[in-house]
Amino acid sequence: MISIISGKHGKGKTKYLLDQANLAVTEVQGDVVYLDKGTKHMYELNRKVRLIDVEEYTIKSTNAFVGFLCGIISQDHDLEKMYLDSFLKLAHLEGKDIAETIDELNAISEKFGVDMIISISLDQEEIPESAKKYITIAL
Repeated sequence: MISIISGKHGKGKTKYLLDQANLAVTEVQGDVVYLDKGTKHMYELNRKVRLIDVEEYTIKSTNAFVGFLCGIISQDHDLEKMYLDSFLKLAHLEGKDIAETIDELNAISEKFGVDMIISISLDQEEIPESAKKYITIAL
């Protein structure tokens, strides 16, 4: 299952994701991963949450990003939750249609049983109709 946290820059999406990731390690039996565009939030995360700085890797397209996520999932059979902060930037989708990628991530999530909580810097009205069903929080 995927969940979208939507809202413009500065609305509190990252704070919400950090809190949810920290809560998840106390509630789930499997592993928790947090993907971000740096290590700025390293000390705000519980030490049991694996922080991955996506910018350390040479990901230059949406397809490469999706492959990167699949690689993370394939390496950790205990992975239960993935938190994706700054999704549009990480996935190289700024200014592009996100619908197809969201559907692809949902299929991956369902196939491998990994929940993906995704922060998207768009207002709820800017999210494509097909992806609105995944919005759980609109800030």
